[in-house]
Amino acid sequence: MATSASATILFDGVCNLCHGLVQFVIRHDARGRFRFAALQSELGQALLAAHGQPAAADGPAGPDSVILLEGGQLYAHSAAVLRIARHLDGPWWLAAALGERLPRHWRDAVYRFVARHRYRWFGRQASCLVPTPALRARFL
Repeated sequence: MATSASATILFDGVCNLCHGLVQFVIRHDARGRFRFAALQSELGQALLAAHGQPAAADGPAGPDSVILLEGGQLYAHSAAVLRIARHLDGPWWLAAALGERLPRHWRDAVYRFVARHRYRWFGRQASCLVPTPALRARFL
């Protein structure tokens, strides 16, 4: 289960791409470092507000599809994805290290482009992800 050094991934709960990211992280996070909450949930909105962030917009025009809350700090855009990758099991730390070498404005431009088109390319679910009983403890 989650360790004391856990981090929370806030994700777009109706986005198929984000759902896939959550499933990927679960598969590659054997230590259970990451917990999850949908951006659309009351808790997700409360976490954003507690860190001085506006409520997440509903839809692809929203600011982010994935936000990482780690060590009391929010990470958005490519920084969130790369920090997540850095803590996964396997060679994902190497992908993060390579990605961090790119200029942040390039990385964030690619992130925003994909985020803006995520529903069109990957689809959208009618409701937020419901975790299995075995994974429920990792969802807030």
